[in-house]
Amino acid sequence: MLLPRLQPPLRAAICSIGRSSQQPCINEAFAALNIRAASPTLTFVRHASHAQQGAVNKAKDGPGKRLGAKKSGEQYVIPGNIIFRQRGTLWFPGENCGMGRDHTIYATESGYVKYYKDPEKHPKRQYIGVVFERDQVLPLPRNSVRRRKLNMLATQMEVPPTIEEIEVKSDLVLKPKKERKVLQLRPGYMYREANWEIGRAAERAKVKVKEFKPRDRWTAWRKAWARKLVNKDKRIVGQRKKK
Repeated sequence: MLLPRLQPPLRAAICSIGRSSQQPCINEAFAALNIRAASPTLTFVRHASHAQQGAVNKAKDGPGKRLGAKKSGEQYVIPGNIIFRQRGTLWFPGENCGMGRDHTIYATESGYVKYYKDPEKHPKRQYIGVVFERDQVLPLPRNSVRRRKLNMLATQMEVPPTIEEIEVKSDLVLKPKKERKVLQLRPGYMYREANWEIGRAAERAKVKVKEFKPRDRWTAWRKAWARKLVNKDKRIVGQRKKK
């Protein structure tokens, strides 16, 4: 490393001495050189062994995904409103709620949001539900009356009283119903019997029909196929005889 670096300055010094003296000589030129004894310093440079690249395809610090609760407890929601966004099932859908494919919990009915636990379903899971009344508490008892689709309770219907039970006090006199006239057909016309009456003709005639018993369809198909093959062979033999 040292000798190649010393060659250029030696050449320059020798050339300058040779130009100044009329009879240049290499020995005199070396003698005229004033070389000071100095401690040699070696300088080394380490170059990169691989090409460096920038961080292009690595993970970046992107924007937040806005996870968490979007509706607080006892807040009013309508069907489709997002209640909670999450990664994984930290909360589970309860009454009148559903879960999307990205674990987002949303409301399926209009009502008020409730965060609760249901030990009867699972001892540790947390649920989010929607109730129709703000004072209602979740979880509901197992045998309690539930709301229907239209947010109405199922109650027993009241049977309206009949006309006979209602006492009508008025001066109006009800006319008796007219007797139904019996229509008579002209000669040459007749009524057509209904299909169900035609079908019961055998029953009226007291004719016993053999009861249909379904059998093995696979065996029947095999027999029919074998019969078709035999008939085909017979046709081929008959055609050959004619020729």
